Amino acid sequence: MGVVRVDSLKPLALIWTPFPSLNSFNWPWVFVSSQRKHSRVRPLTSSQGDQRETQIMSKIIDSHLHVWASPQEAAEKYPYFPGQVPSLPGHVDYLLERMEEAGVDGALIVQPINHKFDHSYVTSVLKKFPSKFVGCCLANPAKDGSGIKQLEDLVLKDGYRAVRFNPYLWPTGEKMTNEIGKALFSKAGELGVPVGFMCMKGLDLHLQEIEELCTEFPSTVVLLDHLAFCKPPNNDEESPSFSELLKLSRFPQVYVKFSALFRVSRNRYPYEDLSQVLAQLVSSYGAHRVMWGSDFPYVVPECGYKEAREAVHLLAKQGHLPPVATEWILGKTIMQLFDGKWSSVVTC
Repeated sequence: MGVVRVDSLKPLALIWTPFPSLNSFNWPWVFVSSQRKHSRVRPLTSSQGDQRETQIMSKIIDSHLHVWASPQEAAEKYPYFPGQVPSLPGHVDYLLERMEEAGVDGALIVQPINHKFDHSYVTSVLKKFPSKFVGCCLANPAKDGSGIKQLEDLVLKDGYRAVRFNPYLWPTGEKMTNEIGKALFSKAGELGVPVGFMCMKGLDLHLQEIEELCTEFPSTVVLLDHLAFCKPPNNDEESPSFSELLKLSRFPQVYVKFSALFRVSRNRYPYEDLSQVLAQLVSSYGAHRVMWGSDFPYVVPECGYKEAREAVHLLAKQGHLPPVATEWILGKTIMQLFDGKWSSVVTC
């Protein structure tokens, strides 16, 4: 295996200072992740036995989308969970058409609520397109602890590489830091799969839980879906939530999904109020801990799939980010996180 020369990248001259901390910009090639025991989630590594330089070709990878069965597939083989019949088309053929049109090379598929804990449809997609998709399963926080074995099976038998914590699936009155939640979070770290948090009702409601889990289990990687649902603050009362999102960067295992922009922006497409939000995220986390995601298929009627990808280029430019940072956000971050998955390695 060749030597991966991430440190050969040269920083660009800084001629902008939209935020004071950009003077000490956390550049995307400064990796802060440490090697983790048993972890399959780690930075790119080097081989001492081969001095040939290699580089990973840039690809566009969507870090957050969903697929579900078509009505015909649901009737024949992959039923929807009761009360969760989708109102939008989300079958894989429709997704592939949108990805080809947008020039997106791969994606992380997040198990949709429409099938809840029945992962059979997503599993079938992963098996049919192993080089294009990676799966993120849905954690089952059942009181009997059966979800722990389910997580293990989904990872070890079906090849899932991440797991989503939806706090609103926990039993009423229970938190993600209960005994089951900690067991699931710990198991994810043991298996080397990141945990994605969906804070749909606000980061402030779940901040203490996330901080506690990160502190107690530092080897478990964390993904904050959709900027942890933090909208650009309009006033001082709204600022603390976004500030807390930035402060979570103190945990080296935390990554942010710059995803579902239509959910967090206060503006219409191209969501220009998020340009400085993106700049602040990169300043706090580094581009190597920020990744773009579309939230397909919900994004299609909002602005279109291709347009969702194109918005990132515009926002990065408005936020005065260098092209190399945009490359990390649009694909290299998630490729690095999943050991170079989706990558084509060429020898120089």
